[in-house]
Parts: sequence; structure tokens; C-alpha cells
Amino acid sequence: MDEKSMKTGTTTLAIKGKDYVVLAADKRATAGSMIINKKVQKVFKILDNLGLTVAGNYSDIQLLMKYIKAELKLKEIRTSKRVNVKEAVNLLATLVYTNLRQMFPGITQFLVAGFDRHGVHLYDVFPDGSLNEEDEYVCSGSGMVFALGVLDALYNKNIPLDEAKKLAIKAINAALQRDTASGEGIDMMVVTKDSVEKVHTEQLTVRLNENIK
Repeated sequence: MDEKSMKTGTTTLAIKGKDYVVLAADKRATAGSMIINKKVQKVFKILDNLGLTVAGNYSDIQLLMKYIKAELKLKEIRTSKRVNVKEAVNLLATLVYTNLRQMFPGITQFLVAGFDRHGVHLYDVFPDGSLNEEDEYVCSGSGMVFALGVLDALYNKNIPLDEAKKLAIKAINAALQRDTASGEGIDMMVVTKDSVEKVHTEQLTVRLNENIK
């Protein structure tokens, strides 16, 4: 297959509030126009204080995830301290940069959220290995333009956590309805100053649909 036919897609997003970050993503894996998996995990807990979403070439993602987990665990063991979020993100960005140079056209993007003694943080690690700290919200993947439209319209800096989770579902759903490379439901994780926890989205989705009706 040529590069175009193997193009992959997804929709992931992160919403940052005063003391939390909501991470969310769809569950569909595609290769060109083909759906190859309907239960792909794209939201991960890396450490007790760190979670992320993934987008891009899944084989590269799996490799980079193994590397980052191992390196961060070793760092915690050596220092007997919780990993600083910025240090973890810088390490991941270096791995992404190295992967791009050695294994092109492997393309990956990560939205990383974590907490440390400095507070709750959100970073976007771009496919070229560069990174940017985000203060509000960010999306990635082929469906990002549809999710961004919802976030642009409805986000505010004082949004409570429960409302932010509902907003994440609305934004991902907008992509699921319009982007053929995104689908099969939603995974969600919430990072606060104390924990990184997976969220069961089914009940949230039902309540959201009831409110819309």
C-alpha cells in the first residue's frame, strides 16, 4: 500500500480547568478507508500523576509508550521522587523527535496531562517533537476541526469539572458524526491535583443525551 492509503485518523482532546484536565478520545483505528479495530485504547495512565492521549501511527505509539514508561519508572526509582511533569514531557518530546528522524514517516502526537508540586499541567507534544503548554484546550487527529468548533463555542475558563466532561463528550461526538476515521465511542480520563482516574463515559453520555432532548 502507498502512504496515502495507509493514512490513519482519530480525534483526541484535552480540556484544562482550574485544578483538573479532562482527556478524551475516540476508539476507532483505521488504515485508509478501512476500519481495522473498533476498541483501540487512546487514553493512557502512564504514572500515578501522568496521563495522555495518543494519535498517529499506532506501532510507533506502542514503541514510544514502552520507552516513556520504562524511562520514567527508572527515574522514579533512582530519585525516590515523583516525576516532574515538565521533565516527563521533555523526555517524551525527545523520543518523538528521535523516532521521526529514524523511522519516518512514523507520525505521532500526544496530549499530556499531569500534576506535581507546581499544580496541574497540560502539554501538546507535536509530531515533530516540539511541545507547547496549553492553558485552555487542545485537540489532535483528523477529527480535530469538528471538536474544536464545539470547544471554541462552549469553553470557558471557569467551567466546572462535571461540565467539562460533558463538553468533552459533545466535542468528540461532533467528530464522530463527521469524520469517518473517528468512531466507536469515547474513552475519558481526568487528571486532578491528587489523581489520574479513568471515567466511565456511558452514563455521562446517556445523561447528556437526555438533557439535549
